[in-house]
Amino acid sequence: MSLFDRLLAAADVKRVMVTRDDALPGRPNAMPIPAEHRVFGRPLRGRPDHDGTFGPAGIGDWGPDLRAVVVAGGCFWGFEEIFWQLPGVVSTAVGYAGGYTPNPTYEEVCTAQTGHAEAVLVVYDPAQLSFEKLLEVFFTAHDPTQEMRQGNDIGTQYRSAVFTFDEAEADAAAAAARTFEPVLAEAGYGPVTSEISLMSSAGDGTFYYAEDYHQQYLITNPNGYRCHATTGLAFPVAG
Repeated sequence: MSLFDRLLAAADVKRVMVTRDDALPGRPNAMPIPAEHRVFGRPLRGRPDHDGTFGPAGIGDWGPDLRAVVVAGGCFWGFEEIFWQLPGVVSTAVGYAGGYTPNPTYEEVCTAQTGHAEAVLVVYDPAQLSFEKLLEVFFTAHDPTQEMRQGNDIGTQYRSAVFTFDEAEADAAAAAARTFEPVLAEAGYGPVTSEISLMSSAGDGTFYYAEDYHQQYLITNPNGYRCHATTGLAFPVAG
């Protein structure tokens, strides 16, 4: 087998979701992260619950006036930058979601043996930014038809996903996918392959914050990697 064939075989293996039983064991302790967002100067993590934990999803309590959603669309460095620029977004963080390994490292996620997608936690004010507008940005900021990859980034960690914290928003994300599919089809693309589910149903249901150096990476590395295989298509206007 040639080197090229071996590389293709390795890439194919990384596109297969690991099972819960076969996932890496992980560790009990969370990654140390900065206290504040490097762009907004706001907390990077929500407030702990009354028992001192950050809840089953791992994101903490952001209060009654703010909403949160976890999205994935390839390398999380560039995807986070897109969302922190949206008016109405008050905080973002990169991490790992939809997998089984507790508190994984970046190196472990890259093996495709944790089940996690590189993901972005988006905390926003619904009085300033509607969930529907946020979904439009999600679906047009990457190629949601590429299964288990974005461009040359191949593997389960690069899959497209929307993980919501209530059923209505999961339904809205699924409806947005159906709305966008005819536009994609007309341009020659396949169906939307984005994983859409409640956060509680995705892997072990927890968002694990990524290591310190990944957070707001493109602020500290402005010429860093921004890989998104965008379709260049606009989301259809309602009405």
